Amino acid sequence: MSELISEKIGLDNIRIVLVETSHTGNMGSTARAMKTMGLTNLYLVNPLVKPDSQAIALAAGASDIIGNATIVDTLDQALEGCRLVVGTSARSRTLQWPMLEPRECGVKMCQESSQAPVALVFGRERVGLTNDELQKCHYHVAIPANPDYSSLNLAMAVQILAYEIRVAWLDQQESNKPQAVVVEDDVYPLAEDLERFYQHLESVLLNIGFIRAAHPGQVMNKLRRLINRARPESQELNILRGILSAIDNPDTRNRQK
Repeated sequence: MSELISEKIGLDNIRIVLVETSHTGNMGSTARAMKTMGLTNLYLVNPLVKPDSQAIALAAGASDIIGNATIVDTLDQALEGCRLVVGTSARSRTLQWPMLEPRECGVKMCQESSQAPVALVFGRERVGLTNDELQKCHYHVAIPANPDYSSLNLAMAVQILAYEIRVAWLDQQESNKPQAVVVEDDVYPLAEDLERFYQHLESVLLNIGFIRAAHPGQVMNKLRRLINRARPESQELNILRGILSAIDNPDTRNRQK
């Protein structure tokens, strides 16, 4: 299904997701960083402490964002309904992932937020996101800080990337053209649909003996990287699910011959 949409892109479809934040002050400072750049949707995944008076104080006028924050138990819940997920990460990962520069990240999030919610995910203050969490992201983004002193606190990182989103959004407004553009509203699968595909794929690979239950990780990690890099569209993902279903059900496959 297609629909005409304006080229003007809103910011209300962009989620800032904080995973297992341990300091309420960081929640407040993040809310302030968001509001200065026009972002309003804050998601807190299993926060180790709930927002309190310190969060409100450090929000400095952005207490509405704290008050309206969505608190969920899992990252999957925070990503529900999103068609683009970008995770913050350092570049020195054993398993390389498609990377975006901060400016590219801002542009891509603004472009895709016109079609569906998108999410920018930040990890724990000390250790960031786990590899499993990073594998739920289509892209990673790294802030090219001074290699001799690259220590950015959580709110600083949010501020930098929120600023890039703001710059990209303002550029869109300045180049706002009168004509509408046609956008497919279901081009890319939702995050939860992609996760169901990965679960189906792992199940089939286990059943046919391609991977071992004791050591599925490395193969599945590389397959996730391959498929996320390819960024399959919804119809393409349905084809892949159909292939997996045919492997699961050989009787159905034989009847089609």
